[in-house]
Amino acid sequence: MNNTGIRTELAETVDRSGKAGHQDMPVSYTIKQVSEKTSLPPHVLRYYENEGLLPGVARSRNGVRRYSEGDLEGLALVCCLKNTGMSIKQIKNFVELGLKGEGTLKERCDLLREHKRHVEDQIREMQKHLEKVTGKIDHFTKQYEQYAGTP
Repeated sequence: MNNTGIRTELAETVDRSGKAGHQDMPVSYTIKQVSEKTSLPPHVLRYYENEGLLPGVARSRNGVRRYSEGDLEGLALVCCLKNTGMSIKQIKNFVELGLKGEGTLKERCDLLREHKRHVEDQIREMQKHLEKVTGKIDHFTKQYEQYAGTP
């Protein structure tokens, strides 16, 4: 499932029944609503929660997951890190460090800096591949134009 299109826009305030609610009620979303917003299937959201990537997702009295705006922000970061090549194990480590508080800020920054270097290396490598593909397009276009007799 492609989750690069995770959307950051948030819907109107909803109450526990999923209907438009009062402005003083905190915004919360069901797993179905989050799935629709992010294009992530519910089983992926449950997997992320079970793996500790989305800690503290609230539950209603009936046990229904209720995602907050903060949960959606956390999910967006998880998807960003995953889509840029960070492993689930590394993301879990990052999340666990965050749960430990401000004493881990330097370590979290170091992890993100290392990840950023890795992403930049990937971008440079992909740029080389793109240049090769572009060169081949130019080469074959010229060959085709000669073959077809067009200038």
